[in-house]
Amino acid sequence: MAEQLTYKDSGVDIDAGNYSVKLIKDSVKATYRPEVLGDLGGFGGLFALNSGKYKEPVLVSGTDGVGTKLRLAFMLDKHDTIGQDAVAMCVNDILVQGAEPLFFLDYLAVGKLDPEQVAAVVKGVANACKESGCALIGGETAEMSGFYPVGEYDIAGFAVGVVEKSKVITSERVKEGDVLLGLPSSGVHSNGYSLVRKICFEHKGFKGDEYIDELGKTIGEELLTPTRLYPKTCLPLIEKFDIHGMVHITGGGFYDNIPRALPDDMAVEIDSSVWQMPTIFRLLQQWGNVDWHEMYRTFNMGIGMVIMASREEADKIKAHLEAENETVYEIGRVVRGNHDVTIKGGVFDE
Repeated sequence: MAEQLTYKDSGVDIDAGNYSVKLIKDSVKATYRPEVLGDLGGFGGLFALNSGKYKEPVLVSGTDGVGTKLRLAFMLDKHDTIGQDAVAMCVNDILVQGAEPLFFLDYLAVGKLDPEQVAAVVKGVANACKESGCALIGGETAEMSGFYPVGEYDIAGFAVGVVEKSKVITSERVKEGDVLLGLPSSGVHSNGYSLVRKICFEHKGFKGDEYIDELGKTIGEELLTPTRLYPKTCLPLIEKFDIHGMVHITGGGFYDNIPRALPDDMAVEIDSSVWQMPTIFRLLQQWGNVDWHEMYRTFNMGIGMVIMASREEADKIKAHLEAENETVYEIGRVVRGNHDVTIKGGVFDE
């Protein structure tokens, strides 16, 4: 009798997939907002927008992944924070246009399905969604035998938010004389990791668990620090103050991201001496002999979110944040120019 092959024989375990869903169910349900309809396991996530809350609701969507930061998760076999990176990269992006994140969906592709590993990743997603106030209403876990190595995976996310049309933040609002306020990052966040890995693991030859005295922790612990979530801090500001522009500092750093929030005839001047650069960035620069312009074009350098507002409003925003025990820096101003970014002070004046 001929051998009877099954889907499991080809490397796809349906039972393991079902067990993964069982492990994450409570974490996912803990993120639900009142607008969520139905339960986990349907073909689509249902979300009933509270249309009575808005006169002209505008939906804002964003999608992103985690990039090669995943290599650190594989190296250290630590998967409980990488989900926050996936959420943060999406919700922070839609936040800069004034949107409150409503719901999130994740896509996880694995080489061989390990239910505990999947549960750790998705629990990180769920925790980040809960902290951001958005519901995790669906997702997809794809077991792709022979495509990804066993133990490895890729994760991407998709977020949808809403903002009143009259409050959409666009570059048209930005004016000459506006002040730039910077909110600290939690570290390297989730971009520039191809350069980070080249410096740390190829050039310097570090192991993931190598202790770095200047950091007070291992290099792996530092580099796996999850991306900061900004909605809880920034949504009250958007509601209460007249914000002209916001920038999420991700790939492209200061030089490529800030111009995205500027009118064509405006530029910005930044004083990098007003905030203390986190140690990891100075070390990366030294270890890799990286030009400082390249550093500020690749990394967030300690500033993960930038807010632009008039002088009067910026003072109010700063006072509000400090009253909430949030750290905020006045890092620059908007000037007339050709859509460019000039950084002075700090290492640029050394």
